[in-house]
Amino acid sequence: MSAAPSLRLSGRAAIGGVPIFGPVTLEAPAGAWTCLLGPSGVGKSTVLRLLAGLGEAVTFEGEIAAGDGAPLEGRVALMAQSDLLMPWLDVTANVMLGARLRGETPREDRARAVLARVGLAEHAGKRPEALSGGQRQRVALARTLLEDRPVVLLDEPFSALDARSRARMQHLSAELLAGRTVLHVTHDAGEAARLGRHVLLMSREGLETVTPPTCAPPRRFDAPETLAFQGRLLRQLMETL
Repeated sequence: MSAAPSLRLSGRAAIGGVPIFGPVTLEAPAGAWTCLLGPSGVGKSTVLRLLAGLGEAVTFEGEIAAGDGAPLEGRVALMAQSDLLMPWLDVTANVMLGARLRGETPREDRARAVLARVGLAEHAGKRPEALSGGQRQRVALARTLLEDRPVVLLDEPFSALDARSRARMQHLSAELLAGRTVLHVTHDAGEAARLGRHVLLMSREGLETVTPPTCAPPRRFDAPETLAFQGRLLRQLMETL
């Protein structure tokens, strides 16, 4: 994996002539986990799509850049809310799907090593229907890790999980994505309080930086400073347009 760059998006976006956001300036520091919160409809997922190069339907006026000056193309992995597993493929084949779609020869040994890292080695030959929701999300995380990109974009990937599975996935993701530049869209103030080294609150009026606790993430969900920050974030979300 190459060195993880910082991210910068500055400008405004519209779809079909309807303004989505902007003008805003978003910066995600290199090698750190940045959480982006805000109410529905303010353009958080559109930001991710633009950074991932998937904003064909979006009219964007402004700048999208990596801090090292190199193109972002080929250096970004996106993990969505849905696990997007192909039901006719087993776990290993699903993890290697990105390489196959690009016409590359996948490395099964690497795929199995990544599955072992996420605790799914014994499930490598199973189809998705045989897995729990938490296991399916771990497959999606393994696929993201196998892409080995320095920039990882997360679009509410844990929101469909039960509370215990969500907490485990948060901890596992923080461990396995350490050192990468992560931009994580979430509606969950508790999730941002646990995971965000940097936290941004997006509204129709723009972006606001909210300073998290100084202790390193993933923070204990029941720690006083985590709970206090979660409460502060939730209050600000309640006041956001």
